[in-house]
Amino acid sequence: MEMFAAVVEERSVRGAAERVFRTQPAVSIAIRKLEEEFGASLFDRSKRYEYRLTQVGEALYSYATRMLHLRNEASAALGDICNLRAGRLRIGANESISLYLLPRLAEAFLKQHSKVRMEVKCERSESLLVELKERKLDLVLISFRPEDKELDAKFVMQDELVLITPPSHPLAGKERVEIGDLSDESVLVMDISQPSPWHRKISDAFVKSNAPLHLTVENAPIETIKKMVGIGLGVGFVPLMCVRQERQRRELAVMEVEGLHEERSVWLVRRRAIQSPAAKAFVGIAVTCGANGLAAERFLSPKPGVSAVAARDKMQLVRERVKV
Repeated sequence: MEMFAAVVEERSVRGAAERVFRTQPAVSIAIRKLEEEFGASLFDRSKRYEYRLTQVGEALYSYATRMLHLRNEASAALGDICNLRAGRLRIGANESISLYLLPRLAEAFLKQHSKVRMEVKCERSESLLVELKERKLDLVLISFRPEDKELDAKFVMQDELVLITPPSHPLAGKERVEIGDLSDESVLVMDISQPSPWHRKISDAFVKSNAPLHLTVENAPIETIKKMVGIGLGVGFVPLMCVRQERQRRELAVMEVEGLHEERSVWLVRRRAIQSPAAKAFVGIAVTCGANGLAAERFLSPKPGVSAVAARDKMQLVRERVKV
C-alpha cells in the first residue's frame, strides 16, 4: 500500500522507488500483486509514463492513505508510550503507604515523566495482590514480601511501629515506655482483625506482660486514630512514617515501647512478566528514593539517645538490603 501510494503521488515508479528506498522492479511487482489481488487495473496505462488512476485505483488510494495515516498515528502513539511521553501506570497500596509514602514517590516520578497518567487504588494488601496477578494493576506497594513465585518484590524502605500520645499526656516526655505503663490506657489500633504480624504482636506483648489491653477503638483508619489521640481519647499504635509531620509540629508525642520494637519493610511488588515502560521507570525511582531519601530521612536524624554512628550503621544496612 505504501508503494502504491508513492507511485500515485510521485506519478512514476522511479520516483516511488526512490521515496520508499526500494528498486523499481520491486515497486512494479507490488503494484502488479495488488492488481491481481483485486482483479482490476489500478492505473490507466494508455499513455506511457502517465500514471492516472482508474476508478478502482482512486478508491484504493483513498483507503491506502487512511491506512498509512493510521499506521503513522499508531507508531507515534506507541513511541510516546515507550519513551514515557504518554501512557498509564496503575498502582495499588495499603492505607498507610498510599497516604504517607506513595505521594512522595509519585512526585519524584512525575517530575521526570509528567505525561504519564497515574491511577491509584487503596485497598488491603491481599486484595491488591489478587488484582496485580489479574493484570488490573501494574505495581503494588505493601508491607510484606509475598512468597508467590509469579511475583517479584523490590525493597523500598524500612518502617517501625510506634506509640503516639497527646503532647500533654504523662507519658509524652519519655523516650520509651513499657507495656505495663499502658495497662490503664485506652488503646486505639488499626484493623486488628487483619492478618498482620504487627497486630498479633501488640496483643501478644500485652499478654506476655500480664497487662490488660483496653481496646477502645478498632478497625479505624490511621488518620482517625491520630485525630482521636490528638484530642485525648487514648493512645495509639501506628507506623512511624505516618506521624512524622505531627511529630515535627509537636502535635503528637511519638515513642517506642519496650519489648514491642517491631519493624516492617515496604516492598514494591510486580509481576515477573514483561512490564510497561512506565512501571519499569517507577520501580527504579522508588528504589532509589527509598535508599537515598526516605530511609536516610529517618536514620540520619536519629532520635534522642541514638548515636550518629549507630544511625549511620543502620542506614548502611538498609542500603545493602536495597542492593540485594
